[in-house]
Amino acid sequence: QQPPSGSLDGASQSDERQTGEHSHRSRHVDYVLDEVSSWVAEEKAKRSRRKARKQSKTDLKQAESVPATNANDSGSDSDIDLSRLEEIMKRIAVSKASRGHRKHSLRSKLSSISLKHGHKRKGSTAGGSSDTEYFEGDVLVPSCDVNLDNSKTVAQTGGASDASDDEGLRQMASYRDTDAWASFKFEIVRLTHTLRLKGWRRVPMDMSGQITVDRLSGALTNAVYVVSPPSELPSRNEKARVEGSAQPAPKKPPPKLLLRIYGPQVEHLIDRDSELQILRRLARKRIGPRMLGTFGNGRFEEYFHALALTPEELRSPDVSRQIAKRMRELHDGIELLDRERDDGPFEWLNWDKWVQRVEQVVLWLDNEVKSMPPGVKPTGPETWKRRGLICGVEWHVFRSAVEKYREWLQNEYGSAKKVSEQLVFAHNDTQYGNILRLVPTDQSPLLLPANSHKQLIVIDFEYANANVQGLEFANHFTEWCYNYHDEKKPYACNTNRYPTPEEQDRFVRAYVRHRPQFNVTTPMMKAQSPGSSNGSTTSTPKRTTSSISAFMLDARNPSQGTQPAKYDDAAEKAAEDTEVKRLLHETRLWRIANTAQWVAWGIVQAKIAGMPDFSDKKDTSVPGIEDDDDGDSDSEYKTLAKLETHESEAKEEEDEEFDYLGYAQHRAMFFWGDMLQMGLVRGEELPEGLVEKVKTVAY
Repeated sequence: QQPPSGSLDGASQSDERQTGEHSHRSRHVDYVLDEVSSWVAEEKAKRSRRKARKQSKTDLKQAESVPATNANDSGSDSDIDLSRLEEIMKRIAVSKASRGHRKHSLRSKLSSISLKHGHKRKGSTAGGSSDTEYFEGDVLVPSCDVNLDNSKTVAQTGGASDASDDEGLRQMASYRDTDAWASFKFEIVRLTHTLRLKGWRRVPMDMSGQITVDRLSGALTNAVYVVSPPSELPSRNEKARVEGSAQPAPKKPPPKLLLRIYGPQVEHLIDRDSELQILRRLARKRIGPRMLGTFGNGRFEEYFHALALTPEELRSPDVSRQIAKRMRELHDGIELLDRERDDGPFEWLNWDKWVQRVEQVVLWLDNEVKSMPPGVKPTGPETWKRRGLICGVEWHVFRSAVEKYREWLQNEYGSAKKVSEQLVFAHNDTQYGNILRLVPTDQSPLLLPANSHKQLIVIDFEYANANVQGLEFANHFTEWCYNYHDEKKPYACNTNRYPTPEEQDRFVRAYVRHRPQFNVTTPMMKAQSPGSSNGSTTSTPKRTTSSISAFMLDARNPSQGTQPAKYDDAAEKAAEDTEVKRLLHETRLWRIANTAQWVAWGIVQAKIAGMPDFSDKKDTSVPGIEDDDDGDSDSEYKTLAKLETHESEAKEEEDEEFDYLGYAQHRAMFFWGDMLQMGLVRGEELPEGLVEKVKTVAY
């Protein structure tokens, strides 16, 4: 559907195509004009409310001294308003002029989505802010087609503020690393200005070095940072301070941000367009962190004042019950689309999407292993070869085993339709790092015993989609086996930590007993008092900015709480026991499927020195072999570019903090352990020595 490479204006398209595009442009312009009118009306209303508040807080004598200050404020507001209006018009012009050019962009889909949402944002009722905005029930998030480069800081320290009192933090990095962090911070602040993130335009570009950027550990797919504003910002009225005519009012610092930069192999794993659609659906239910702005290779999210759970906390009986309740609320709170139910379990959609690339990677890696001379023990970057074949067997054997299991699993249900009937909207990645515990303020309703489970919030919905409940449980139970912060083997699967039958029963029974209540309004989660002077009212329909209100699915009124299960007769208890038994059986059935998916995930994520890219659009030749199909005019440039690329890749591999390949291989051993226990493969069918290496859980 793209125009010929030589046509940028679409002149060669059919009359029907031209008519359709013209109609689209007309609707687009009309829409923008309506949105601008709505925005202007809202700006006028805001100014009126602001003026009324000022007059109510001053006496007659103070009111006589206000005009000069108001004039300055008005001028400032006018400048901002004119800038925003000018930006809207520029976007309209760019939309028309570059329509054809965008079709040739490497990220054409993302660009079109960004442009569309950018226009909608300009017409929202929250002018000048990217705080969650809505249009016809959908969340509108500003976006731009820009990539943020973190390659020189991804494994380095040095994100402390230049104004930090801790000399150790400031002097830890080399001059080169310091310069890299300074550039990274500058680009972060510039991006917050471009996306107009709430409050961050008050951070001048020349103060970018004073922001703090802390990388969070435990994120396996992306690089995640907490971005904190400078501790002090310029006053609101610098001129008044210089002239000494008034005491300048300090600016309120903008909120902290969560910055997520997508991993280098993520494009092979995650459909970002689909992910953004799912996040918009979650936003309608106020689930998870708000998206504040997106860009080419990442996004900004709402930062929660919370702490991630630890591996030990997953084993706590109380915490485990709380997680089960949260899981039930998610499964019941989001309805599946017809398309999602018809497509079947997302587990198999992922497998089918990833398997071709997995096969390419595994065949190459296995060939490297088999080509080793006898008796050689690889060291350094090639130590991975000591583990042998990636999946423990030849690739075709592993793939055939997955297909055999997949067919067996469907036969257990009778048909694909019966499997689809059991699907729910699942998170599919409830590892401890994706579950946070909010730190509630004093007098918060979250401190009530009945609401303790609501202190937990789930983040990272990258793999959220339709799956059966049993697979969600199997995934969570398997995550009990991991400690991604282990100093020696963060990739290791310790099956001795898998929950016992009693622990599984406790979790699933808490899930079955929980009865989410879906009410209408979301309360303010801050402590409310008659003497509150913050000017906020409970009648506003807008969502509170308090992060504690997020994901309040089962209790829009926290005072209601969740009552323990009460049984009128033995029949109800028997029904609960039957459902718990069914879900535990389903969990056992789907554990192999869950394991196979994460084997594939680890292989796709793996970064091995010298491994080809395997991308259709990129060179797949072995590094070091020059191509000679081009002229000599750019051969020197290509040579330098390759050397620089290989040097950068080698540096990243040295700094790699997680062994994805080791993770995949440990998972493969768990896969074979379950295949043996389920009777889907016999020990004599596996290579010699493999049976001794498999990981088993007998329940």
